Amino acid sequence: MATQRLAPWMERSSRPARLGKGLLLLALAIVMLFPFVYVVAVSFSSYQDVVRGGMILYPANPTLEAYRTILRGGIVTGAMRVSVGLTLVGTLVNMVLTVLLAYGLSRPGVIGARAVLVMVLFTFLFSPGLIPTYLVVRELGLLNTYGSLVLPGAISAFNLIVLRSFFMSVPLELVDSARIDGASDPGILWHLTLPLSKAALAVIALFYGVGHWNDFFAATLYLSDHGKWPVQLVLRQYVLQGTALASAADIDANMPRPPAHTLQMAIVVLATLLMLVVYPFLQRYCTKGVLTGAIKG
Repeated sequence: MATQRLAPWMERSSRPARLGKGLLLLALAIVMLFPFVYVVAVSFSSYQDVVRGGMILYPANPTLEAYRTILRGGIVTGAMRVSVGLTLVGTLVNMVLTVLLAYGLSRPGVIGARAVLVMVLFTFLFSPGLIPTYLVVRELGLLNTYGSLVLPGAISAFNLIVLRSFFMSVPLELVDSARIDGASDPGILWHLTLPLSKAALAVIALFYGVGHWNDFFAATLYLSDHGKWPVQLVLRQYVLQGTALASAADIDANMPRPPAHTLQMAIVVLATLLMLVVYPFLQRYCTKGVLTGAIKG
């Protein structure tokens, strides 16, 4: 009786092969972590470390002067508050509208659901373009307001389709039993569908939150008041203009000025800090959401 051979990816690798894979993964990890380590090291470097030149992976004379400088005048702290507020409020608006529309499109027998779904798919395939979007925002009186950063993209077609598919995977037997017990559609959504969709909701909320936190282009188009700028737009100005913003308000003329490169790296660290703190708490939901969508039966 011939022995059944395992698939190549199921066979146990030899010791040299496992060693080679480990070295390759280690090299890839070093390549991915190197930019982050460099940015953090430069942000804590002193003037002497930067002037000395060379690659800085560990500051010889660590200092917090760059962080004190950019936080002293209030421009960066105000931009951080704006970005946090936009991320929280914008994600909340996105999630409420996306959940309601996705639930309505996922229920059988809803009048006009197919026509609405066709329009959603049309916007998914064909975007309106930059100039028409700007004209709509201007005609609605949203220029130089935070609504211009939230309302034009209140519902993402991709996220809507993903969430609708997830809602449709909820067993109809559970929905029917809830209706027999007297539950209404809002009750079914709140007490049954949403608790069963925590993983998908966490993933969609992460997509929306990261999008709001990283967005600077919409603020460039619609916000003319510098006091309303989010941190990503302030970061862009620091990177493009060096200490142009810092010299105006953040840096005291009587105090030594840190190098522009150090200020830029400190802004980068602050701009990515929130996502680095939040992501570990949502990682397990992201993994669960991917596995749930991949397993059938």
